[in-house]
Amino acid sequence: MDGWWVVLPDTEAAAALAGRLWHGQPDQGASDCLRHASGRPWLVGRRAAERMLVVEAGDTRLALSGRFTVSPEVLRRKVARVRSAEEVERAVAGLAGSYHVLASVGGSVWARGAASAACRVFTASVDGVPVAASDTDVLAELVGSAPDMEVLAARLLEPGVSWAGLGGRTMWQGVHSVRPDEALMWHRDGSGRTVRWWCPPEPVLPLGEAAQAVRAALVDAVATCTADRGTVSADLSGGLGSTSLCFLAVRGDAELVTARWEGVDARNDEAEWAAQAARALPEATHLVVGQRETPDWFAGIGPLRLAAQEPGSWTRDVAKLGDILRRVQARGSRLHLGGGVGDELFTPSPSHWIDTLTKHPRLVLQRARRQRLDWRVSRWAVLRALTDRRGYRQWLLETADHLTAQHAHEPADQLGWQPVPRMPAWASPQAARSARDVLREAAERCPGPLAPQRSVHAVLHQVREGGNTVRLINKSLPGPDLALPYTDDAVVAAATSARPEEAAAPGRFKPLLTAAMAGIVPEKVLRRTTKGPYYADFYRALHRQRGEMLTLLDGSLLAEAGLIDPDRLRGVAHAHASMADLAPLMSTVGCEIWLRSHERTPHHPTSTLTGDHPGPVTGNEPPMCPTGLAEQEIPT
Repeated sequence: MDGWWVVLPDTEAAAALAGRLWHGQPDQGASDCLRHASGRPWLVGRRAAERMLVVEAGDTRLALSGRFTVSPEVLRRKVARVRSAEEVERAVAGLAGSYHVLASVGGSVWARGAASAACRVFTASVDGVPVAASDTDVLAELVGSAPDMEVLAARLLEPGVSWAGLGGRTMWQGVHSVRPDEALMWHRDGSGRTVRWWCPPEPVLPLGEAAQAVRAALVDAVATCTADRGTVSADLSGGLGSTSLCFLAVRGDAELVTARWEGVDARNDEAEWAAQAARALPEATHLVVGQRETPDWFAGIGPLRLAAQEPGSWTRDVAKLGDILRRVQARGSRLHLGGGVGDELFTPSPSHWIDTLTKHPRLVLQRARRQRLDWRVSRWAVLRALTDRRGYRQWLLETADHLTAQHAHEPADQLGWQPVPRMPAWASPQAARSARDVLREAAERCPGPLAPQRSVHAVLHQVREGGNTVRLINKSLPGPDLALPYTDDAVVAAATSARPEEAAAPGRFKPLLTAAMAGIVPEKVLRRTTKGPYYADFYRALHRQRGEMLTLLDGSLLAEAGLIDPDRLRGVAHAHASMADLAPLMSTVGCEIWLRSHERTPHHPTSTLTGDHPGPVTGNEPPMCPTGLAEQEIPT
């Protein structure tokens, strides 16, 4: 994705700032400028081809940037009824896809991303002028900011806290993120605030009713991927999530290419289920990458540099994912669909027991009794966890005080707001102190959890991490963009509306998704109840790519910054280590690659984010300024 933009308030000071975004070169800097009704610059940047729709009606301008299917005429009619910035959401209500909504209404500004964090909004103050942007590094360049090493230390936590969900500090000093469920609203004088624009539904719908909503939302979400015809591709790992997307995509207007790579784990039955699904999709072209052809996880990480805006554990997948994207692009794909977040969305967390304990005590205690045998814990440990009523803010504060404690692996880990994060064994005391400070600060400014219910909060935490990850991948890797339809806001809302006790019924595999896909996916495919493991693939990769790992650690910038002990990490990173010891490895690798990428290469955000072909804008386009993202069970 080669587009970026900066939103400016309707002030003279902001108009003067617009010149700094305009470099006058065809392959760098801004190439487009849209204006407020006053004539001052409103939206400056470089628009990705066929990804932005701009309409105007009276003194209102509205831009959609992302994946959607609405026509300019329909959108313009809706925009004509908007009278204030607070009414902007009415113009896009019910619109499927994943996109930014940017508007200027009489000089007041409205800017928001997707609730899933697949599209995000960031803010900074430049010479006293508030600005917002789609990308942190664009603002970092404007502000002249340096990496925030305290935030980097907190990114070593495993599992991570919902940084994408909470908003606040970013990887760059002076650059902040808007919570995905909030919109940025500026008045004409430049003053502003954030406004909640999205809330998850109450999880009260019976399974059948929720399944109908999921079905409709998924049909619409995949339709936004196939609407432009041409060729799209999709993962066909054999898992129910990716398989469902393939059967939806083949019904659309685009040609379909499916792709999967073969694993080495003998216990993995994904290939058998993928082959069965492929036989039921004769209209599609099926690509299978053999064991000897597909790159390992961690391959090439030694010298790897990425133009990523944030570190992430997905960097271990760069070679494997890049290989798939190149292969499907060679077959004409313009967009690649992945089943990511499908597991989390349709497998409610056990924390829903706490949410439903008072309403269904007998049911909860019955399921908890059965589960504790698998967890191998005492009855009293389960009861203590079930009666934990700490709010999210208190949970964050107490978590911050125990970042270096040993994992107790108690029921509280499964029934809390999220799995309890810990610092890795190789993190320094300085890193632990910094992470503690960042968590405490987040707790102090936290307006509340992502949802009132723990189980819905846990789902939204995973959805927003997935949405943010696909955003980062699309900004970092060449080839067709990656789309995760399960992170589309309408799909998330439909899935989280189900009663969790029904969506997590024992003995049934993803009952909400299977009910939603009945009649679309063959019944024999929907009967699958297993999930293929990839542990053998992971350990083989760790063994074969240990040299890459050691190359990455040689001259570690995390070590230079005093955040890790590389010798302790070398002692853990071997093929005989337990998964518990290796779990934090991916976060640390991501942090090291991110820091090296920004320390050792020239930093120019517009040169990394833009290409030399600004895309056309469909609809009513204001004049130019005259001054020139696969669903598989992978160890994490």
